[in-house]
Amino acid sequence: MRVQSASALLYLLEVFSIAKLTHQLNEEIQDKELRVIGPDGAQLGIMSSEAALEMAAEQDLDLVKISPTANPPVCKIMDYGKFRFDQMKKEKESRKNQRVVEIKEIRMSPGIDTNDLNTKMKNAIKFLNDGNRVKVSVRFRGREMAHTNIGEQLLHQFAEGCAEVAAMEKNPKLEGRFMFMFLSPKAEPKK
Repeated sequence: MRVQSASALLYLLEVFSIAKLTHQLNEEIQDKELRVIGPDGAQLGIMSSEAALEMAAEQDLDLVKISPTANPPVCKIMDYGKFRFDQMKKEKESRKNQRVVEIKEIRMSPGIDTNDLNTKMKNAIKFLNDGNRVKVSVRFRGREMAHTNIGEQLLHQFAEGCAEVAAMEKNPKLEGRFMFMFLSPKAEPKK
């Protein structure tokens, strides 16, 4: 479907909420002089906006302002609908290839038993293999605050248990009643 005017294109973009316009088109361009680039990428020179519009209309294409800050502004003769379609396709492809890394948290206390510690290590290794970062924290209650060295030893032991799939980003750090460290995956996530 070929849209004849910029206003019809704007209407279609609003109705289908395809994307936000960032370029001025055809009649919206009010500058007196423009540097015009042809559909094949060749420079056509500096001309009035009326002459550039006529040239675009003869080729059944749109006049699009690409660089509004240049002196004179740069416009290109192109099929704007196809340009937006290609741009949206690239954006969709880049979003598909993105992966959001989550931070999973594992909480322990200084008096944790070995079996519970092993279970939490297995969970951490599973999170790390999925490509997520892991925050391991130890909560101190009451008199346990006097023995923060036990929590630090526990976190180092935890990091050694996950050493083949994870790297410790920072040494354990005490903030308030919590001591924590971050582990990040060493290799690419397994699929």
